[in-house]
Amino acid sequence: MNWTISGLAALLLTLFTGISACAQGAKWETFDNEAGSLYGQGLYDSAVVVEKKALEVAEQLGGPDHPGVATSLNHLAFLYKSLGQYTQAEPLYNRSLAIREKTLGPDHPDVATSLNNLAELYRAQGLYIQAEPLYKRSLAIREKAFGPDHPDVATSLNNLALLYEVQGLYAQAESLYNRSLEIREKALGTDHADVATILNNLAMLYDAQGKYAKAEPLHKRSLAIREKALGPDHPDVAASLNNLALLYHSQGKYAQAEPLYKRSLAIMEKTLGPDHPDVATNLENLAALYRKSGREDEAEPLEKRAAAIRAAQR
Repeated sequence: MNWTISGLAALLLTLFTGISACAQGAKWETFDNEAGSLYGQGLYDSAVVVEKKALEVAEQLGGPDHPGVATSLNHLAFLYKSLGQYTQAEPLYNRSLAIREKTLGPDHPDVATSLNNLAELYRAQGLYIQAEPLYKRSLAIREKAFGPDHPDVATSLNNLALLYEVQGLYAQAESLYNRSLEIREKALGTDHADVATILNNLAMLYDAQGKYAKAEPLHKRSLAIREKALGPDHPDVAASLNNLALLYHSQGKYAQAEPLYKRSLAIMEKTLGPDHPDVATNLENLAALYRKSGREDEAEPLEKRAAAIRAAQR
């Protein structure tokens, strides 16, 4: 996902007036861009610190209800969600949405972004009933504003498909994934990181149905794109490694799965920190592989560590 998260392009340089204000707007832009760069490197904790500075500048210059404040709130919430800190993210997303609806109107694309991101947060917490109407409203705004073939429409389609997939609505999810993939390949090119995301998600959908022969080439293509576009140590690369490992694990190909799990875990610990929920997931997956391989002594410490991470998140 791009740091701008589906079209958040309003620079405070153009929103504030006056020489002093323009200087402060430039300061905000510098902080926000730096936070985006840190996020792109997987340095989420550092990005939070810098984005808080951007938010402070925006509030001082534009007041609490300025669109620039909404942008920083949205970015900061996105970072907290990336760190698994959902309780910190939710009020920021809600405040960003309220500002945008008030200042930009209910059908503005930035409102769609806030709706989408809040829905993503709810989906991550299993709050599917709350998420679905937000996704659908976001999709409707984007189709109206941009037309049916815009990358932001593809994002909404992908996210709604994810929601249907976790509920076992596979036919609905597959149709939305394929439409999203077609839009992104046409608009962004076949080697874009956002294309890799759809490929990964479609592969996971096939995994869930036991369609491993259809899933494997999609996982491999997604991994190759992410390594090239994002570098070998990005959290998205770790996710692709973990998911490919799961595919092999499900087929009993433990020797192929184990090194992928281990490389994924190393990347996650380095970029997300040792106590992130995704680290716990990877530990659980590797422990399950060890148990199925008869290596209980190696599985037990991983399970205990994962349980401690989960307990701290409650």
